[in-house]
Amino acid sequence: MMSQMPQQAALSKCPSCAEPLQSGDRFCEKCGYDLSALASTPAAVNGTAPPPPPGAADVAWPGASEPAGSDTPAAAHLPADLQGVESDGRGHSGVRFDRAPEPEEYPLQAPDPRIAAEQPSPAEAAKVCVACRAGRVDHDGYCENCGHAQPRERDHMEQECGPIAAVSDRGLRHHRNEDAFAVGCTALSDGSPAVLAIVCDGVSSATRPDDASQAASRAASEALLAALPHGTHPQQAMHEAIVAASRAVNALAGEPATAREHAPHQNAPACTLVGAVITAGLLVVGWVGDSRVYWVPVDRSTPPARLTEDDSWAAQMVAAGLMNEAEAYADERAHAITGWLGADAYELEPHTASFKPDRPGVVVVCTDGLWNYAEAAHEMADIVPLDAAVRPLHSAQVLVGHALDGGGHDNVTVAVLPFPAPPMGAGSA
Repeated sequence: MMSQMPQQAALSKCPSCAEPLQSGDRFCEKCGYDLSALASTPAAVNGTAPPPPPGAADVAWPGASEPAGSDTPAAAHLPADLQGVESDGRGHSGVRFDRAPEPEEYPLQAPDPRIAAEQPSPAEAAKVCVACRAGRVDHDGYCENCGHAQPRERDHMEQECGPIAAVSDRGLRHHRNEDAFAVGCTALSDGSPAVLAIVCDGVSSATRPDDASQAASRAASEALLAALPHGTHPQQAMHEAIVAASRAVNALAGEPATAREHAPHQNAPACTLVGAVITAGLLVVGWVGDSRVYWVPVDRSTPPARLTEDDSWAAQMVAAGLMNEAEAYADERAHAITGWLGADAYELEPHTASFKPDRPGVVVVCTDGLWNYAEAAHEMADIVPLDAAVRPLHSAQVLVGHALDGGGHDNVTVAVLPFPAPPMGAGSA
């Protein structure tokens, strides 16, 4: 066996630059040539070495010499499970491992110019982790130091539009925010002001619920902003907006066949919707699902009210007289919805209602992420700040904070609108 071992001492000169070698040298001291690459060849054992192959000084695979006259890479002689190719059991090799097999030793090489090109730009380096405040955030949105996932754009959203505002938050338990909202201000055909808010809650059991809520909120708000200035009655405009939102969500189900192959048993994208339009003397609400609208008068000595009825199992039980509200909402089936927007909805039934309040107040449009912590109208009124009509953004922040303080078990979204709609150009204090 000893006669088959490499005899590197027999090499007297470097095969690359002819520099004299000492016994046991593994690299040429003058040119850095890797002598171990020749140690296993018969010519090296006999004291002579062939000229170095092109690139031999850059890449060395010790012990992976090729048979003379072979055009096949050395790795091809390895067993299939070591070549970086996984066999499919039928003699075909179509799936590659992430990394090729690693050599036992690595020669020292000059820096790869591609590495310098991949270094983060100053702008990227300045993006630090919100948790540890030290690590750099990688392209996947995670801290390279502590591994903390960074907030995404939709994790917390705030928007103020004139006298109205909305806030949405991921909450404390969900990995993403599946809620969405849209707010807007416009004028009716007679020039009087109108404000609106749409709030949508993605159905988590469906696929792409975040896309569904965003598509629905955008489609509904765009429909309202287009219809109201042209003289469409606000209640009719709300009905048409819900239909437009339904079409937008249905369109998301038209995925390529390849996308369905990965999740053939998932439901089509779906969400709930609730909205409000406020003019100088009219309040219109519309909904499908279990998100809600509450009326809270400025004069808290007068009663507040809930203006929507849930499309849910609990609401059906109460309406049928089979349970009282406390019993129905304590049941584990309480939040099973019976109406939603989506291609697999049984039938689209937009609900709309109009009111003419005789006093000023604020309208709270919200998902169940908020009303789970203030279900009754008087409970909601208790947490709405007294100055909500003039500080809608602050009030929406307070209401979201109430849900987070209560546990934040769900995404939470709320819009706050004053009634009557203030003159155009009026904003929050």
